[in-house]
Amino acid sequence: MPCVADWLNNPFSIVQGIFAQNVPNSDWEKKVTEYFKEKLKENNATNWVPSLNDVPVHYLKPNSLVKFRCMVQDMFDPEFYMGVYETVDPNTNARVLHFGKYRDVAECGPQQEIDLNSTQTVTSERQTFYCVPVPGESAWSVVVLNPQFYAYISANQARVSPSTSYTPSRHKRSYEEDEDMDLHPSKQKEQHMGNSHYRGGDIHGCVEPKRLETEASAGHHLISPNCSPPLDLNFPLPGEKGPACLVKVYESWDSFKVNDVLEVYGILSVDPVLSIVNNEERDNSALDPMECMDTAEEQRVHSPPASLVPRIHVILAQKLQHINPLLPACLNEEESKTFVSNFMSELSPVRAELLGFLTHALLGDSLAAEYLILHLISTVYARRDVLPLGKFTVNLSGCPRNSIFTEHIYRIIQQLVPASYRLQMTIENMNHSRFIPHKDYAANRLVSGVLQLASNTSLVVDETQLEQGQLDTTGVHNVTALGNLITWQKVDYDFNYHQMEFPCNINVLITSEGRSLLPSDCQVHLQPQIIPPNMEEYMNSLLTAVLPSVLNKFRIYLSLLRLLDYSISDEVTKAVEEDFVEMRKNDPESITADDLHRTLLVARFLSLSAGQTTLSRERWLRAKQLEALRKARLQQQTCVNGNEL
Repeated sequence: MPCVADWLNNPFSIVQGIFAQNVPNSDWEKKVTEYFKEKLKENNATNWVPSLNDVPVHYLKPNSLVKFRCMVQDMFDPEFYMGVYETVDPNTNARVLHFGKYRDVAECGPQQEIDLNSTQTVTSERQTFYCVPVPGESAWSVVVLNPQFYAYISANQARVSPSTSYTPSRHKRSYEEDEDMDLHPSKQKEQHMGNSHYRGGDIHGCVEPKRLETEASAGHHLISPNCSPPLDLNFPLPGEKGPACLVKVYESWDSFKVNDVLEVYGILSVDPVLSIVNNEERDNSALDPMECMDTAEEQRVHSPPASLVPRIHVILAQKLQHINPLLPACLNEEESKTFVSNFMSELSPVRAELLGFLTHALLGDSLAAEYLILHLISTVYARRDVLPLGKFTVNLSGCPRNSIFTEHIYRIIQQLVPASYRLQMTIENMNHSRFIPHKDYAANRLVSGVLQLASNTSLVVDETQLEQGQLDTTGVHNVTALGNLITWQKVDYDFNYHQMEFPCNINVLITSEGRSLLPSDCQVHLQPQIIPPNMEEYMNSLLTAVLPSVLNKFRIYLSLLRLLDYSISDEVTKAVEEDFVEMRKNDPESITADDLHRTLLVARFLSLSAGQTTLSRERWLRAKQLEALRKARLQQQTCVNGNEL
């Protein structure tokens, strides 16, 4: 029986065994998937699988099983490959069948050649996704230490030094260094006689591999010797770090789309020969353009060096409901239901502690803290025609100008949610940042933008940074895109000749001095009850004072409540309608349909924040009370300043 080291360190041996036992039947592929699915269910085996999110690629064993939690940034054209091929020994005429699935390069023995005319050859199709780590993923979400995993990889050498198996004469180097690999193309070509994938007769290629950092910043382009301009890893957010991967999916790829968050388990391919073969193909196609229909730029982008953008050949993949590692991945399983039930039983004290924590963060303003909780658990639960239901963008006005206050509010939110980004709304950023993703037809790829974010990301727009100045055309487009995101929860990607709507589900919090220039669902004016003499020291002490176990409860609370179902009974619906009619009678000038919609939203999130999945009379009255307090505060501020805030 295969041990854990076999399927984890050498999954090809498992695939080869199943292939040999079942060929020529076509169900061998299904048996491979079932085998690994069952293995990953055993004794928390998923914890043993190295993650590209945590371990740099050059510390991982080539052709080992890895996992990767990622967002689909772009989708390339389908790719044809030899699913099954036959090799022949010219001397003995001996023939051997091989599988090409999960491989980038066809495997041949030293005396074997691929018989391209064999009747046994099976041509298959796979889909390639360009995937990046979840944009804005919080450090606490990314780094989850697993003592069992590190003990295992230490004992079994799953985490290894950079492999020297390809070029025995090159020197090893540490992760921090950045020296070139000394490659020997002639030796590599002797080991690999054929390439198992092709697209209409061409093989994408671009550059010789170079030893580069896996965790490359989006703010720094990575330079390969034969490429000009330098390769951009296309992260949506500036300053992002982490591996970008070409994820090759073999089954059910139609169920995945751009911006989906996936967790994939597959075989890691970092074969340097890919870059050599691709580079030679590119040079050959330059001599005869008819041999290759792709542009050099497209080849460069679609086939970057494997050392820089590794390939993962997917065995199992799932779309994630959420990215909070403290929650079960799927809440429908029996064990998950127990987890949810146990947590819901202690929900009330968790909410009280979180309210107190946020009240202190908002300088003693408990009303603003209430609304911040409601904002953080809000989510788009449905769409009615073009209207997104459940969005709850809050404009927190009254924030000190040019203060570190808003920066620290973001830091606190960053500690509570799995993914977030702070957008400083300066004239410089508005005029020079790329917000909207656009299609680059020369490279045949989607160039990312700041607003290409995963579902349920918290976007904090800091308007206190805005000063007088002129918005240029780009700035106007960016502000318009922000407004559309807030109002319609969609981003119109630019495909040059047309725009394409991409629905999203982004929680937007706007911090501003007065009323925001951007639309919002609810404006809450901050009324500080305390003015700390040292804001930085005050905010830092808040985070250090919270126990890690309590912070984890806050994180579970905010993620879990977003996933709960919610309903309103017919009886309560009728009572709410009657109540609204009375409110209109008493104050026909100020009570509108928008007020009803907003109060219903507040009531929805108030109920969920208390762990109740239906609206009660008590929660409805509490929602009306909160709204009355919020409006009174805004009215008071208007009277003080003489204009609307």
